[in-house]
Amino acid sequence: MQFFLPMNPPTVTHHDKELHAYLKDGRPRAVLHDSARLLDAKAKLRAALLPHRPPQPLGGAVRLVVKWCFFDSEGRHKNGEYKTSKPDTDNLEKALKDQMTRLGFWTDDAQVASEVAEKFWADLPGVWVFAEEIGREAGRHER
Repeated sequence: MQFFLPMNPPTVTHHDKELHAYLKDGRPRAVLHDSARLLDAKAKLRAALLPHRPPQPLGGAVRLVVKWCFFDSEGRHKNGEYKTSKPDTDNLEKALKDQMTRLGFWTDDAQVASEVAEKFWADLPGVWVFAEEIGREAGRHER
């Protein structure tokens, strides 16, 4: 399956947390929660992904290719130029994969055995996603 999510990719990542401190039985406690910005980003990703949800989760090993396309509002970069500034691809991928898991694209994001993530400057912002099952034969490497 492949699809394009026309949107401004979220720049907030799974590291954006808020600390909540409280007392329980007279002892100080602290808990980290997703920030409001992170909750909003996850909701936007979920809404954009929902129409592309497969009828059945992908089984076995999965190959995931994601191209993050960021709009350059200042016009300093060319369309298709690699984006070398934050956010990091691994941090971007975490929120996306979590939402894809939640929506049933696969059962567990541990199934993603092959992954490519790229960031670009683009005239059309969004997220291009390609996901496929990869069988034992396709994924085997000769020794």
